[in-house]
Amino acid sequence: MLVSKSEATSGRPQIPFFQIFGNGKGVVSATGHTWRQQRRASTIILRSLGNRQKSMGNRIQDEVQHMVEFLTSQEGRPLNPDHLIRSCVTNVISAVMFGHRFSLEDDVLHRLMEATKAVIPFLSSFWGQLHEMFPQLIRLLPGPHQKFFELLEYGRNYVKKEIRDHQESPKAEQQDFIDLYIDQIEKTKNDPKAAFDEANLVQVVLDLVFGGSDTITATLLWALLYVVKYPDIQEKIQRELDDVFEPNKIIQYEHRKKLPYTNAVIHEIQRYSSIAPLGIPHLCVKDTTIQGFHLKKGTIAISNLFSALHDSTIWEVPEEFNPSRFLDKEGHFVKKDTFIPFSAGHRVCLGEQLARTELFILFSNLLRHFTFHLPEGVKTVNLGFIMGSTLQPLPYQICALPRWAPSHHPAEEP
Repeated sequence: MLVSKSEATSGRPQIPFFQIFGNGKGVVSATGHTWRQQRRASTIILRSLGNRQKSMGNRIQDEVQHMVEFLTSQEGRPLNPDHLIRSCVTNVISAVMFGHRFSLEDDVLHRLMEATKAVIPFLSSFWGQLHEMFPQLIRLLPGPHQKFFELLEYGRNYVKKEIRDHQESPKAEQQDFIDLYIDQIEKTKNDPKAAFDEANLVQVVLDLVFGGSDTITATLLWALLYVVKYPDIQEKIQRELDDVFEPNKIIQYEHRKKLPYTNAVIHEIQRYSSIAPLGIPHLCVKDTTIQGFHLKKGTIAISNLFSALHDSTIWEVPEEFNPSRFLDKEGHFVKKDTFIPFSAGHRVCLGEQLARTELFILFSNLLRHFTFHLPEGVKTVNLGFIMGSTLQPLPYQICALPRWAPSHHPAEEP
């Protein structure tokens, strides 16, 4: 469905959630001509930003420094890493979209974090399901679901404010996503077929901010749980990092080729946790046949990514956490076509490259600076999860023990 029938199933059903979230704009909830134009332009913009001097990798490294400083100040005391990781991830996507980060005390950052934590899980919540059945009624009724509408509107209004600020004070050099998209609007303003306008810009930014922040945060939260659950894997990662780099070296995405085991662990974290088990619903835009089943135009098709990532005919003993499945006999990293945590085909995740870069830089640098363990008195790692549109780990506390004295912490750019 995702690859061979990618074009036929490239639509998006206009369920009530998508109508209120995107209303046919942007990338995630759009279909047809609008979706194609937004996706193509957004992909080009993100690639361009990745190639610039102040690249995505450098922005992520900036956040690594802030995270390392905070964790070092905790001196190994127990903490819930959710807030720290979510603020870091939100700041990365904010820097890419808006051209700046927020201080950890900034109210805007807190509201955006609250929104990213609430918007995506809403669809699978009790009130979200009621909204799918009775959208007009639920939007009028009081209840906790009104917080979702409020946070979604806050995010939309904030993006509009950023766009106005960019328009009123244009930079000498285009440095972020909004800059480059505004340029695209200007270039295509006389093209009647172009679908580039402020409404689509707002929605594309929301798609990336909401879609990326929650999923990357969840993946990193699972990652810390797994390295505590399997301390031998944590030690092996740190040995590889120590063998390859000097203490004052900041690890970049390009270094993944020198770190095959660390890279394998990150891939196994994504496979094993499968945080987006059913992906996002697709819509058949024309009649098609999939494995002998005839699907009419307008049929909703859901991809079971979890089954693909846990298929025993592809992954040996899939219920085991085993990074070695991504290594050959010589210890080299092996790329697998069946590894599809970001989905596949025309509707593959727009922010896949940013997510891959972010996960590698944040995870490897965290393990470079700290050894993670359970708080005193806690004997077992709870791998239970919160079921929803994404699979989130249960809230937990963890200790980050610095591997060097504060004065020896890496602070130099590579």
